[in-house]
Amino acid sequence: MMAELIINAAPYETRVALVENGNIVELYIERPAERGCVGNIYKGRVVRVLPGMQAAFVEIGLSRTAFLYVSDICDQTREFERLMGEDEAAEELSPTSVSTHSIEDLLRPGQEVLVQVAKDPLGKKGARVTSHITLPGRHLVLMPTMGHIGVSRRIEDEEERKRLREIIERLRPPGTGWIVRTAAEGVEENKLANEIDFLVKLWKEIKRRAETHPCPSLIYEDLDISLRAVRDLFAREVQRLVVDNEEVYLKILNFMDIFAPHLRAHVDLYEGEVPIFEAFGIEMEVSRALSKKIWLKSGGYIIIETTEALTAIDVNTGRYVGKRDLEETVLKTNLEAVKEIAYQLRLRNIGGLIIIDFIDMEKEESREKVFTALKEALKKDRSRTNILRMSELGLIQMTRQRLRESLYDLLCEPCFYCEGTGRLKSRRTICYEIFRRLEREARRRIAKSIHLKVHPQVAELLLNEEATHLEALEKGLGKTIIITSSPDLHLEQYELDYLDVDMKH
Repeated sequence: MMAELIINAAPYETRVALVENGNIVELYIERPAERGCVGNIYKGRVVRVLPGMQAAFVEIGLSRTAFLYVSDICDQTREFERLMGEDEAAEELSPTSVSTHSIEDLLRPGQEVLVQVAKDPLGKKGARVTSHITLPGRHLVLMPTMGHIGVSRRIEDEEERKRLREIIERLRPPGTGWIVRTAAEGVEENKLANEIDFLVKLWKEIKRRAETHPCPSLIYEDLDISLRAVRDLFAREVQRLVVDNEEVYLKILNFMDIFAPHLRAHVDLYEGEVPIFEAFGIEMEVSRALSKKIWLKSGGYIIIETTEALTAIDVNTGRYVGKRDLEETVLKTNLEAVKEIAYQLRLRNIGGLIIIDFIDMEKEESREKVFTALKEALKKDRSRTNILRMSELGLIQMTRQRLRESLYDLLCEPCFYCEGTGRLKSRRTICYEIFRRLEREARRRIAKSIHLKVHPQVAELLLNEEATHLEALEKGLGKTIIITSSPDLHLEQYELDYLDVDMKH
């Protein structure tokens, strides 16, 4: 698999695209004006404890208070498994009992706590924080509040897994936990020792700052997106990194000199005249990722609709009619849709509950093929997924780990015309609203004529298809209605002026 990291760095926005075999599969965007806070460490103050939810609100200096669950304070196993899922699906621990601690036994209002942001604020929700700090490096992740060791599942050689685990066991400070990342495969012991030393010193500096800084305050800020991409995404399967900004290029080289000098030769500075995302065919895919309807090569299509509660994906045969029988046509469309759905979930970073409505299939064998294909297609996804088997109605329910805003939420905002409904009133509906308002108001006013200013499309409908009703209304009111087309008005807007107006007494 040929993979590349393409970085488009501008003062106002940095975009990082992970491209596999010529197709963009993951897109990360960071804007200085809207920079996320995942990975940042804060010294916060508990402002409210909620026993009923086993959670607390923590003031960390952001616009909204953060949310801290009891499991993010004392349940090390659950937190460790969550981190494993985030970091290249490392091995899981054997199940242990969930902590029986109550939030009110652990926290009280006014108490100061050191927390790290696990999830950025989403919608009206504040950031989710955890007291289990993690400090990622190039090859390792330090977990100073846990004592577990995990090795990435992507390191398949058992001898290598054993070697890495023994190195960490021998070198780690007592009581600290570590995740061995995929990038550590084949790395010499002295390099791992240097990284352990670096991360331990960083943790000591963070603790020192926490003791001296006021509350609330930012104690540690994670790397910017370009360096995070090098740290987290520039793994063995990525052959090249291309960046279009010389300053960022030099910063990346300096970072690699410390953490991955062997990859330095794989970093290129793009100096072409065509913008880098256009040159690599990425810009068009970004635009496609904002569309609700995605066409499949066969002529079928999928519709992606996101609500506050879930994301619904509908599969349709569209223009595809098949060659043999209906079952074969439906199965082929569903299997093609599976690949596109897995691709779009990853590219758009859609998280939470997802309902997929596949086209109904008669045979259980066909349904099993689609379910298996979906599980296989999602294996490349870095985010944890959980998939339930397809129902007889052709529905698959699944969840996908949500750590940051979706691409749609990041690049779009609710329409101030339709207030986020995604729909407008029809022109005919607007015409009839106007008629009803005139019937309600005009009889109470002494005026020879009424000046009605509307959008051009509404004016066209009033003067043509609705002309008969307009004339009847004029006769009933005993007034002349003058219609003016105004392109400046929104489709749903209109203005009424009563000429020579006096209110009846």
